[in-house]
Amino acid sequence: MSKRPIEPAPFNIGVRVVDIGDVRVARGKTRFNRETCKHNRMVYDQQERRIWCEDCENDVDVFDAYVRLVECHDSAWKKIWRTWNEAKEAADFQLRSRAAKVIDKVWRGRRMVPNCPHCGEGLLPEDVLNNQSASSAELTRKKRERASHGQNSA
Repeated sequence: MSKRPIEPAPFNIGVRVVDIGDVRVARGKTRFNRETCKHNRMVYDQQERRIWCEDCENDVDVFDAYVRLVECHDSAWKKIWRTWNEAKEAADFQLRSRAAKVIDKVWRGRRMVPNCPHCGEGLLPEDVLNNQSASSAELTRKKRERASHGQNSA
C-alpha cells in the first residue's frame, strides 16, 4: 500500500470531491474494479469485434483475453521446453548406460579388456575401481575438439 497522500480534486464551486479511482490506486489496486470470469472458453466474432465467455455469456475485456492467450501460450512453451529437457537428459543417460554395458560385457568375458580409444592401452577393472582416474567431461570434450581441429588444419 502506498504512503502517498490522497489529494482531492479541485472544483470551482461546491465541495471538494475525492476521485475513488485515486483512492484505489493509493491502496495499491487498479483504478477500475473489473469483474472478470475465470472461464477459458472464450469466443470471438470478427464482425461484431467482440469477445465473450461461452460459459457465462459475459463480455470479456480485450486486455483480459490477451493476457489469457499469452499465459496459455507461455505455459505451452514451458511445457515443451520441460519435455525437451527431459528427453535430452534421458538420451544422455541412455548413452552412458549403453557405454557402460559395452565395457561391462567385455570385462565379463574375463579374457579380454576394453582398450582406451586414445592410447590403445587395455583398461582393467581395477584401473577405474577407486574412481581415481576421473576427469572433467567438459574439459575432455574441449581437449578432443582442439585436437581434432589441429589434425584437420594440418
